Amino acid sequence: MFQRFLVTAVGSQAEGHEMHGARGGGQEETSVPILEYLREPNRYGDGVPKESSPFINSTDIDKGIVYEGKNLALFEEEMDRNPMVSSLLNRLANYTNLTQGVREHEEAENNEEPKKKEVKAPQMGTFIGVYLPCLQNILGVILFLRLTWIVGAAGIFGSFWIVFMCCTCTLLTAISMSAIATNGVVPAGGSYYMISRSLGPEFGGAVGLCFYLGTTFAGAMYILGTIEILLTYIVPSAAIFKTEDPSQEKQAMLNNMRVYGTCTIALMATVVFVGVKYVNKLALVFLACVILSIFSIYAGVIKSGFSPPDFPLCLLGNRTLAWKDFDKCAKVITEGNQTVVSQLWQLFCNGPFLNATCNEYFTLNNVTKIQGIPGIASTVIFENIWSNYEPQGEMLEKKGLPSIPASEGEVNVGLPYVFSDIATYFTMLVGIYFPSVTGIMAGSNRSGDLKDAQKSIPTGTLLAIITTSFIYLSCIILFGACIEGVLLRDKFGESVNGNLVIGILAWPSPWVIVIGSFFSTCGAGLQSLTGAPRLMQAIARDGIVPFLQVFGHGKANGEPTWALLLTAGICEIGILIASLDSVAPILSMFFLMCYMFVNLACALQTLLRTPNWRPRFKYYHWTLSFLGMSLCLALMFICSWYYALVAMLIAGCIYKYIEYRGAEKEWGDGIRGLSLNAARYALLRLEDGPTHTKNWRPQLLILLNLDPEQNVKHPRLLSLTTQLKAGKGLTIVGSVLEGTFLERHSEVQNAEQNIKALMGVEKTKGFCHVVVSSNRRDGVSHLIQSSGLGGMKHNTVLVAWPELWRQSDGPGGWKGFVDMVRETTAAHQALLVTKNTDRFPTNQERFSGGTIDVWWIVHDGGLLMLLPFLLSQHKVWRKCKMRIFTVAQIDDNSIQMKKDLQLFLYQLRLDAEVEVVEMLDNDISAFTYERTLVMEQRSQMLKQMQLSRIEKEREIQSITDESRGATIRKNSARPSLEFQPMDLDDIPKEAQLIHDRNAAAHASGSDRLTVPPERVHMTWTKEKIIAEKNKSKETVSPEGVRDVFNMKPEWGNLNQSNVRRMHTAVRLNEVVVNKSQDARLVLLNMPGPPKNKQGDENYMEFLEVLTEGLNRVLMVRGGGSEVITIYS
Repeated sequence: MFQRFLVTAVGSQAEGHEMHGARGGGQEETSVPILEYLREPNRYGDGVPKESSPFINSTDIDKGIVYEGKNLALFEEEMDRNPMVSSLLNRLANYTNLTQGVREHEEAENNEEPKKKEVKAPQMGTFIGVYLPCLQNILGVILFLRLTWIVGAAGIFGSFWIVFMCCTCTLLTAISMSAIATNGVVPAGGSYYMISRSLGPEFGGAVGLCFYLGTTFAGAMYILGTIEILLTYIVPSAAIFKTEDPSQEKQAMLNNMRVYGTCTIALMATVVFVGVKYVNKLALVFLACVILSIFSIYAGVIKSGFSPPDFPLCLLGNRTLAWKDFDKCAKVITEGNQTVVSQLWQLFCNGPFLNATCNEYFTLNNVTKIQGIPGIASTVIFENIWSNYEPQGEMLEKKGLPSIPASEGEVNVGLPYVFSDIATYFTMLVGIYFPSVTGIMAGSNRSGDLKDAQKSIPTGTLLAIITTSFIYLSCIILFGACIEGVLLRDKFGESVNGNLVIGILAWPSPWVIVIGSFFSTCGAGLQSLTGAPRLMQAIARDGIVPFLQVFGHGKANGEPTWALLLTAGICEIGILIASLDSVAPILSMFFLMCYMFVNLACALQTLLRTPNWRPRFKYYHWTLSFLGMSLCLALMFICSWYYALVAMLIAGCIYKYIEYRGAEKEWGDGIRGLSLNAARYALLRLEDGPTHTKNWRPQLLILLNLDPEQNVKHPRLLSLTTQLKAGKGLTIVGSVLEGTFLERHSEVQNAEQNIKALMGVEKTKGFCHVVVSSNRRDGVSHLIQSSGLGGMKHNTVLVAWPELWRQSDGPGGWKGFVDMVRETTAAHQALLVTKNTDRFPTNQERFSGGTIDVWWIVHDGGLLMLLPFLLSQHKVWRKCKMRIFTVAQIDDNSIQMKKDLQLFLYQLRLDAEVEVVEMLDNDISAFTYERTLVMEQRSQMLKQMQLSRIEKEREIQSITDESRGATIRKNSARPSLEFQPMDLDDIPKEAQLIHDRNAAAHASGSDRLTVPPERVHMTWTKEKIIAEKNKSKETVSPEGVRDVFNMKPEWGNLNQSNVRRMHTAVRLNEVVVNKSQDARLVLLNMPGPPKNKQGDENYMEFLEVLTEGLNRVLMVRGGGSEVITIYS
């Protein structure tokens, strides 16, 4: 429907008249249209995560509107986001949320021409809109067909407790429902809408589908009740399956129920499909039948006080006889002066003679006739107070009458006794009775049709529950006071010639109840087939259960055709069960689960005290809701514990499915608020003290690099995170964008979306945090300092090794990396650095073997040994064995070290091979000096970057010459040096020469490695090409190498600290490559940066040399605390 919203211009009258004259062109209205939008009230969630609302930002306001006038000029720039109050109030006044129910479908069918119809304001009041529909839904088939039987089996006292518990449950649920329903507008869907918007899409979908199944099975129960009334009390001769064998009568009746029930459901589904307007018009007739039947019951009770109806019972001894196939309750009768046997005699004896052989019990006991309804003035109430539970197949016996038992071998098959068809006990009767108090949601489902829903729903629903509770409780007492006990336990009225027990009490005729109950149950079945498909359509259109979305479609007028077919199919399952007593507990489970979550939603919202929880209904309390929820749960297990478990399993499966595959919806539900409160409580508890060593686990902060399109450069970092964490602990994925937030906020959102999408692909469970900073170094520092909240802060930083660190000395290069290492150390956080990150396995890869090698050089908390254990828990690394290497110096006892390490690992409960590597104190090799020399040359060059352009060119050329001379001096078997380009912004392109050296790992003798040939990256001019060709032909001796600009010191003048560090890196790299070159992953201690920041670039070179020649490397630097312990 189109809605037109108008706002009156603000300004002087003159301005208003001018605008009117200019725009209106003589029109009488002085308002100008500012918003017109199309609403679909039958769709709650149309793919967007937020609910449709008439408030701010609910629809796109026209951007082209010019706000004239001077009164609100101060706010004119904000009008595109925040509308004026007058506009808001206008929209609120015209906002409607009518249900697409019976009335809308009827209007759609009557509209032959596609023309607009004016939206009529809902006019239904409390009595018509809530009270009577609830009354009609609550009073139904159980009252007419089973209530007398329940009173007879459980007694007045037990029946009173059954009804009291069930009515208390629905009363408490109605109080909770009233609070939820008056906390805003409740569209169609009723309880589903309330639960889903209060507890979230997962709970809402699960309970909504359970409520749908309950409503569908209720339709099956009503149809079975209709067929039972038809075949048992109206036209018994219409039965298709008949049998003379009394033992087969029950099965024949069930088959008749299946055949007639299937035909009935097909007929009802056709009526609903053709047009629900016919159901809507007949609703008043069905309601009149219910009310008329209730009045006839009370009238019959009053009449029984002075004129009881004449419906005698025939008893043999104390056993009740089924009054059929005989006309008089006597063994013999006198016809004239002759005594002849009666028809009853012939049923128990083998012939129509006085000397015939008869049943032993028949011979020993007399036949007695008593009144089935002695009346309210009798004392039968005292006999019916207590219960009379009986097993299946037991004969109905009246207590207090004399009875002489027969011998044990007595055969009663085929005799006209009244038997109990099922075993009776308290809990089973609760399950059968509970459906008679359902239907309290009928008013909330019509909230869109009510004049004042927030007043009518609580009032009408509570009055209906009070009224029906009074009817049920009074009927229990009146039935027990008027009707004989054995007749109450006679479910199908066999002892009164097949009459409906409650019907023979009614006045003026039993047919009033029979016909009234028939139409009542028939109408209730039609209403179930009308309401259940719309509930399924509402769930399907919400989109929270993907495979149900097909049931959201229907006819052109919105009629849910596919949902109707599904409902009829599920209803047929109940029809095939064929027993009303078996179907009733099933729908009791689903309704009780629905009511339980309504109470939970109210209690949760009340306890959380969310600002939006402002119900107009004030007579509620969380204790009442909690009591109602507990009572619902108790009744579920009282009715049938296995049905309760099955219903919970179904709801749990739906919940997990929606959680795993369902569409994401944000409805501001209470579960999110509960999670927030639980998280707050847990964070406050975590703040109390530091993490114990036993509870320590890596809480990761992953620092990602993004390309210019905000895509992740190294996605394998998230793969490693998933393999390391397995969804446990805290994971924060962070990144930094350079600039200002005002300029790049849209890029931040794009980056977060890309990162979250990748996290979903890699199954990394955690949080994403992208910050904008003036430079990358400061942004990384901010993430390290401020990520996390309270006790949930990261304790480990995971980052990829900057492979191109030689190309830049800025914050994004080696300087930023070294500063980050220092900051993690200062923050007492562990650091994990992956080298060759893109070679790490994805989550889909599986290693069939191999090793994870741990090089334990120094102890910094035990993180080195904990990480491979965590990785081995993931299926990618599960088949990899763990090896631990440690380095022994010349003074160490390597054999004892190995024994001690094996004992330590045994106490740590870690399975690993242990090897102690002896690294002798060899002389420093010439290659080490050369590598150190090249490293310091580069350092010197970086310091001379401020020279003039000509000096820079000459300096770089000199370094190139000297480096080449050093290369020639080394023998050809020595690993070559790889030169990477550097970024020198101050040097023009034609003169820029970037030359640096990256020496490969070197080994002596047979352990030498094969490395790529020397690579020189230069930007050449023609003169430089000629000069380089000439120089390459010359042989440069060591004596010919000179330091032209004092940039390259002689070997004797090298920094000895750098020489020793390079020696350690080279020797350790030789050992690691020798032992772990084929390992799946190598973990080793990461040395810290030097205290003197002048040597930071050398630190990067040391780490590069240390890890050369290895496939996958994870450098680990502990946080300064123990993370693994031998104690339990």
